[in-house]
Amino acid sequence: MTKARAIPVSLHEPGEPASRGPQLKAFLELGFRPLYMAGCAWALLSVALWIYAPQWLSSPLGGVAWHAHEMLWGFVATIATGFLLTASATWTGINPLKGLPLAAACALWLVARVGYLAGGHPAFYVAAAAETAFYLLSAIVLLRVMVKGKSRRNYGIPFLVLGLGVANCLYLRTSLSGNYAALMQHFELGLICMAVIALLVARRVIPFFAMRAIPGLAIPMLTRSGQAQMVLGIAAIVLGLAGQKHPMALALAATGLVSLYQIASWKPGAVLRKPILWILYLGYAAMGVGLLLAAAHLAGLGTASPGTAVLARAAVHVHVIGMAGFSVLIIGMVTRTALGHLGRPLQLDKSMVASYWLVILAVALRLAALAPSGAMQALLHASAAAWVAAFALYLWRFVPLLIRPRP
Repeated sequence: MTKARAIPVSLHEPGEPASRGPQLKAFLELGFRPLYMAGCAWALLSVALWIYAPQWLSSPLGGVAWHAHEMLWGFVATIATGFLLTASATWTGINPLKGLPLAAACALWLVARVGYLAGGHPAFYVAAAAETAFYLLSAIVLLRVMVKGKSRRNYGIPFLVLGLGVANCLYLRTSLSGNYAALMQHFELGLICMAVIALLVARRVIPFFAMRAIPGLAIPMLTRSGQAQMVLGIAAIVLGLAGQKHPMALALAATGLVSLYQIASWKPGAVLRKPILWILYLGYAAMGVGLLLAAAHLAGLGTASPGTAVLARAAVHVHVIGMAGFSVLIIGMVTRTALGHLGRPLQLDKSMVASYWLVILAVALRLAALAPSGAMQALLHASAAAWVAAFALYLWRFVPLLIRPRP
């Protein structure tokens, strides 16, 4: 009797090449690989700590100060830096950071996270020095490749990254003084600086992504409005540094209106059936709305009548910009750009789409929790659970890809 021969079973889709094992060289090939993974993992862990184990957070950077700092500089700015280190290689043809230098930058980032969490002044100063070095190094290597590659229209990007680092230093210094009002002013400056970077990058890539994904779709690049948007955003930062609240509010309102005009011009109806696109449109639109709310807050419009009192709370525009804007954009960008740079088909599976909806759910629940009610605590915990699940899904799906060579 002839013995049946075993047939090997493949876990790959037909036509998909079998992936090789994890490689450190591949992992440190481009900035998005380690920094997307680190930023998303920290998004998950830091929110879980803040909501479920706040007793682990200790001074000098503890409580709300730690949460605000880690969301902006530990999560959002980390993802943005990873994207810029990768995109600049495409724009200039020169990879700004890879191998051991990239590993060193990631080590600086990790030292900062551990130091702030450890508590105590010695650990705080070590963390602050490491984080400052991380943003300074990122700005320097970005400037080097922009100049070497003659990418003149991107010369401003390294200085915006440097601005993020400067705002971070101001925030950290103020955290030692215990002056909460001044601390929040510096946080707002960091938030607006990050918003200018996000709008600048998203304005360039969203129309490009949409036109590549939808045959025949033509979207105007709106170069002039983009330039006006950048000038207005930088003006808002400068006015904020000068303490000019009302002129800053006008600049922010104008920046927000330009953003909404752009999103309306990008034919949003054409992307409704493409989650990989509408998630980016949604985040960009929320950024515009958030800037308008920030302007209303600075102008004191929320105190004009009881019906608009919600605008008087800084937490409203901070969470609209930070969650509905940055975070929604991020979950879209870390999937779309990772798939593209990893050489994978630009198609979402169910887990990726689920991560989008979980982030949206987390945003909706968190904004609902801002309204005074007996359900605030329950809404806050539910929002955190949806947030943690969203980034856990992303990591579960993408870590195996990020640590392996491109097919």
